[in-house]
Amino acid sequence: MNIMLVSVTERTHEIGIRLSVGARPADIMRQFLIEAMVICSLGGLIGIIGAGLAGVIFSWVTQEFSMIFTWPPMVLACGFSALIGLGFGFFPASNAARLHPTEALARE
Repeated sequence: MNIMLVSVTERTHEIGIRLSVGARPADIMRQFLIEAMVICSLGGLIGIIGAGLAGVIFSWVTQEFSMIFTWPPMVLACGFSALIGLGFGFFPASNAARLHPTEALARE
């Protein structure tokens, strides 16, 4: 959530421009929610890839260790990551959507 709050703060001027040219608050909120979900989903995907690489490395080191990957847990992990992004991205997205265009453009 912290990185999304920083993102909203850093992009206040951009949000003000978008609002002043006709973007609706729902458009701004959707933009930040999608961004949060993509970041978290990519984090989940990178975690799955890292776990797979760790499993391969451990299986090379010792023959007693074998890791089995199936699709349902991997899909569940990425879906859960996206849900976390949605949940923790809601507050920063709602803050961005509530900005008034003149106030957002005045901040730099």
